[in-house]
Amino acid sequence: MGIRRPSRFRALATVPQTYPANVAMASMIEMKSSSGQDKLQEVTEMLNMLRADLTEMNLLPQQRNEALEKLKVHGRSVENADPIFTKEGIDTLCRHGFHSPSTTTSREALRCLANALLLQTETRQIFVDLGFSEKVCELLKSDNRDDEFLASRILFLTTYGTNLDFEKLMRDSQLAETINQNIARHSKRYPKSGRRASSIASPMEDMALSETLKLMFNITNFYPDLAEMFSKSIAHIFKILFRTRIPTPPLHPPVCYLVNALMNLDLEGKKGSQPLAVNPVFPKFDQKLNAEHLIKILDMAITQYPEKELDTVAAPVLVLIRRVYEFAPDTVKRYMQCLLLPTDEERNMPLGQSDTLSSRLLRLSTCPSTPNLRESISAMFFEISGKDASTFVKNVGYGFASGFLMSHNIAVPENASDAFSSQTEGTPINPITGQRLDAEAIETGPEMTEEEKEREAEKLFVLFERLKKTGVMNVRNPVEQAVQEGRFEELD
Repeated sequence: MGIRRPSRFRALATVPQTYPANVAMASMIEMKSSSGQDKLQEVTEMLNMLRADLTEMNLLPQQRNEALEKLKVHGRSVENADPIFTKEGIDTLCRHGFHSPSTTTSREALRCLANALLLQTETRQIFVDLGFSEKVCELLKSDNRDDEFLASRILFLTTYGTNLDFEKLMRDSQLAETINQNIARHSKRYPKSGRRASSIASPMEDMALSETLKLMFNITNFYPDLAEMFSKSIAHIFKILFRTRIPTPPLHPPVCYLVNALMNLDLEGKKGSQPLAVNPVFPKFDQKLNAEHLIKILDMAITQYPEKELDTVAAPVLVLIRRVYEFAPDTVKRYMQCLLLPTDEERNMPLGQSDTLSSRLLRLSTCPSTPNLRESISAMFFEISGKDASTFVKNVGYGFASGFLMSHNIAVPENASDAFSSQTEGTPINPITGQRLDAEAIETGPEMTEEEKEREAEKLFVLFERLKKTGVMNVRNPVEQAVQEGRFEELD
């Protein structure tokens, strides 16, 4: 399996914040001032002492842990903490982290290491060059959420800006299988009866799950050929997503990480060596379950986030919904259409003016402050319209459909009403606004005078000429056409 390292890394998953501090201890090693040269001197002394302890073992366990605790506090900022970020500093932390028989000492050292990898990007390649990547994978196999959190975070950070061979880790250290097992363990925490809120009693479990999901996303994003190795986790991720009570705001962790982790996986099951008997995206007991839940999350996100945030936070949900629709069974497709497309009741007014999900989506499809979401929404409506321009216009109206069709060089119906020509029953629809004609307001004002009609005709003539010059679409000025067809008469 050939893997190509991307020429330029994209931060598609959120880089984590530093590990939270523990309660300050009663130090056996007295704290000095943490400012300026005092901090630098103290960091140097701590690292020298920890370095010497690797060979001489001259520190008591409590002294060793206190020194690492103190170093962790100093390492939360790069100022005057330079020795931590050197090759010798990273090596010292790794050896205490991976070779210590004490789990307390090991985790304190790894917390220092994780902070260093976060704050100084150069340390990530130093860590890889020191050859501790396999040790991290071994630690990840531990059935302990603290170890899972630390190991996943360290590996996640090494997906940025290093030459770490993840294909080798998959083959020799069973990294994919370990990640799959950890996600399966997490799914057992979510009971079948009732939705589970994000755990307050066990925050480390939720933090470990988030780090594991972020690691999976980055691996599948930067190394798409490895994505099929995580197919075993699809059912577990959907299970966790459905049984997690949707938070406020709805894309708060771990929901956002669950959605992101699914985006790059082989949901259709095309790449697996054996076809799936039952696709986990559409469980046998309720095929529409996951699709309906994703649409519910999207609906809540649109109502709870401001527009300036929606363009980034809601885009992954929309992409996932489009992927699910693409290979959904016909019954699920029809159900998704009912949830996403305008209903007959909405056509009592121009489309996009009610407070339903479809109307909010249509308004966002023309919102200038959400360029990514705008494009994705229009593409979704086009896809659930069977990728047919006439059906698309019929579903959302010519006003919302025309811009997307023209920008993608898709043939636009020459006459907007052509999209509704197949309608043989029911009330006629305004092809531009999508509103029922019998629900339109009746014009009670006076008719236009001849002079007003001439002015409006002149404006339309100018607009058609301008549109023709842009080259965006091939239009023919109706006045010009009328002259050529002999429908104009010269008057004295």
